[in-house]
Amino acid sequence: MKMTNYRLQTEMEHINANNTEWFQDYLRQVLESDKPYYVKTDYIGLSIKELDNKIDYLSSDIKEMQALKKSLQNARSVALEVTASVLKEYGIDRLDGTAISSITITPPKTKTKETFKILDEDALVQLGFYKVVIDEQAVKDAMSTLEGMNTIDPYVEVGITQEKIPAKIKVNSRRNSTNNPSGELFTFGVSQEAA
Repeated sequence: MKMTNYRLQTEMEHINANNTEWFQDYLRQVLESDKPYYVKTDYIGLSIKELDNKIDYLSSDIKEMQALKKSLQNARSVALEVTASVLKEYGIDRLDGTAISSITITPPKTKTKETFKILDEDALVQLGFYKVVIDEQAVKDAMSTLEGMNTIDPYVEVGITQEKIPAKIKVNSRRNSTNNPSGELFTFGVSQEAA
């Protein structure tokens, strides 16, 4: 288990799109340091990999927490119903306490919910209860032929939009390698921060 964060990793975790100057300055210090190029590469790549690991870990934790929350909500609901049932057995409709004011039993209710199911679609269509929707995929497919394009072209507009995606780095992992095979610590003029 990794016990310390790389300084670069910590800097990355606190970066935001509106203020990147301090991060750029630190990254320049790393690149201009006298460390070998492969150490700089590992330092940058492993810092990003650690962010990926944290994201994956949190995603897994969120799923577990959501499942636990649902389980606890169900358990609470069952506990409330069972407690009411047992109190009714004893003829108790209210219990007074000192830490809480009281426990009371709510009367049973019938919840009404409207359901809707179509039994005969064709009959409803004949009565006029339908709408016509353009099949966009069929139009696109038809435009892939010369005949279809000539027929459909006056009724559609085809355009191209461009979205600028800024350059990013990609961290390519070595196969069958550990995070830091050389065991060399990544320090660039500042001590590592504890996790």
